[in-house]
Amino acid sequence: MGSNVKNNDQVEDDLKEDLTLSDYKDNEKVHPWRLCPIGKHYVRSHSEHISPSKKHPEGEIITRHAHCANNPPHKNKRGQEEPQDILSFDELQTIATANFSNLIGPPKAKVLKFHRADEFDPQIRGWVCYWNKVFDAKDPLDPNLVKALIASESSFRPELKIPTADVKMIGYAHGLMQLTDDTLGKISGHRVELRNHFINLTPAEALDPSANICAGVRWLFMKYAGARERFSKAKLDRPATWDDAVAEYKGILKAIIENKDPNHNPDRLNEMPKFRHFYKQLLES
Repeated sequence: MGSNVKNNDQVEDDLKEDLTLSDYKDNEKVHPWRLCPIGKHYVRSHSEHISPSKKHPEGEIITRHAHCANNPPHKNKRGQEEPQDILSFDELQTIATANFSNLIGPPKAKVLKFHRADEFDPQIRGWVCYWNKVFDAKDPLDPNLVKALIASESSFRPELKIPTADVKMIGYAHGLMQLTDDTLGKISGHRVELRNHFINLTPAEALDPSANICAGVRWLFMKYAGARERFSKAKLDRPATWDDAVAEYKGILKAIIENKDPNHNPDRLNEMPKFRHFYKQLLES
């Protein structure tokens, strides 16, 4: 990491210059790596054009220093307003730069035979660590599973952008974890699927590897919770697993569970065998 890159403490010191003590309290942050308290999101320093006025008839360009901006109000099911957690593109980039380079552990490298297969390991390791802590996971997500999922989704091509089968409704799939336009809308809180811990990304930002993995892991946690709620008791007769969450992520869990025809393959693209093959390679290496 270059000497001009700020760590979390340095970024926080800069922020504290612009925040009152009541705005900034460590025990109100969603995660120790976060820069802003619950109810606010990080905005990096940027230039802004001010409209013409009497004092400045031609307008002016000013610099907005890095700051924590208020999140929009959010109402729970009872109609009560509560703090809303929003992770911005600027903040997730700062978190990754400041914290991920010194982490150790899975996923394993030099196992999967793809070009760029190991390039994104720090982001996988970091964002799995982040979301496991945010959700206080009793059954923690394995970074090797996420790496296998990426192998099965995009073959580690971060620039990949392809149309879905239903482009009008679902849109394009973006990046390493193939997040669709529909999913990006849900993750940002524009649908009812998520109750909190939103991520605001444009389709262009979603192609950034770190942002894509951050949002993809967040969505995988959503699918894990959904599999446990929808299928564990009624259809599976057992607790849902992370393997089930991957099938739900790929949109085929229901078809697999409800299939009664031994001659019919509900996973017509054999997505789960591919994923399981890569995951087994990583676990057994």
